[in-house]
Amino acid sequence: MDLTFDLSSISTEALTAMHAELEQQHQRLVAANLKLDLTRGKPAPEQLDLSLPLLDLPGEGDYKAADGTDARNYGGLTGLPEVRQIWGEVFGVPAGQLIEGGNSSLALMHDALVNNVLFGVGDADSEPWRQIKFLCPVPGYDRHFTILEGLGIEMISVPLHEDGPDMAIVKELVAADPSIKGIWCIPKYSNPTGSVFSAEVIAELASMSTAAADFRIFWDNAYSVHHLTEEEVGVADILAACEEAGNPDRAYVFASTSKITTAGSGLSFFGSSAKNVAWYQKFMFRRTIGPDKINELRHVRFLPDAASVKALMSQHRAIIAPKFELVLSILDKHLGGTETATWTTPKGGYFISLEVPDGCAARVVGLAKEAGIALTPAGATFPYGRDPRDSNIRLAPTFPSLSELAQATEGLAVCVKLAAVEKALAAGAAS
Repeated sequence: MDLTFDLSSISTEALTAMHAELEQQHQRLVAANLKLDLTRGKPAPEQLDLSLPLLDLPGEGDYKAADGTDARNYGGLTGLPEVRQIWGEVFGVPAGQLIEGGNSSLALMHDALVNNVLFGVGDADSEPWRQIKFLCPVPGYDRHFTILEGLGIEMISVPLHEDGPDMAIVKELVAADPSIKGIWCIPKYSNPTGSVFSAEVIAELASMSTAAADFRIFWDNAYSVHHLTEEEVGVADILAACEEAGNPDRAYVFASTSKITTAGSGLSFFGSSAKNVAWYQKFMFRRTIGPDKINELRHVRFLPDAASVKALMSQHRAIIAPKFELVLSILDKHLGGTETATWTTPKGGYFISLEVPDGCAARVVGLAKEAGIALTPAGATFPYGRDPRDSNIRLAPTFPSLSELAQATEGLAVCVKLAAVEKALAAGAAS
């Protein structure tokens, strides 16, 4: 049976026959006892192997940094100067305005928010953030939402377009409500859509009028160098844009090497204005004696400059780009030209954003689970885990092998079609 279809032009009888065929295909998937996982954007083992030399560094008896610091000892709260110089160039932050803060940028984001909630932003008249709201471009990153929910911060969804958040909505909201204190941003290759913020959007974020004088942009530059094509897309410098707009303290920049070197033991960074860096350093002094300078030294020896980072990321691209191409080709083969799904074609990052018919995402995820295909929970890309349309599913192609990915995507296509046909039959019965 030809399962390339336009649901609006199919009779009830044809839909019923199609449903029976799709149910048989789904049952064959269930019987195959698959164990496939597309839930998290993890590097594949082959990617992690690229950084195996890190495990042999810095080398026995060679623990001195460029300035003579013994990396085995306490101190150096903001990180080794050469680390900040190298990664400042990579992430577009002046070295003097960058802090290396351990293995997790998510932890730095959490700490920055907690410090804002407990103490304010550090201005003389700054007060602790209380009863506050945050703007969340959607679809977005579930862990951002988890931090806010855990702190009792109200989340307001705003649409995310290909060039960034809907700025007409953002500007209207922040101008009217002083309790709106911040916005999450993943400016390049956003999770999960792959959106890239335009220079115009970045300029508007930096310059817009806000009712809250202490409004902050949480700029999660997680995919800064994670290209999937030969085109290495760039974005405007948020810190420079804020400085130029007269709001030099507005942006907090976060980044890490988690998907560059080793996912659990890399480096993470906080960058901002000199004033904000001093503010953040004050809290770091209370919390830690200093970062893991041995790990910093490993990274310096392994990746001594921005050019070496670029070369390493080309090797990453060679591993994962074919996986994205495979998923996109299978989606196009089985769902292209139908009313059952649309999806993004990212130029970088770790995800594909899949849109299925309204009211069907949870059903697709459930059908896939029955077939042994684990997907990110429906709703995960929205605050509180609630997608108002129940239509978005985040796909993570990086970790599985090509053969596993092919099986999972072929099975997913069956689940999408089956859910769409079920909905069409239910709508027909209701009418």
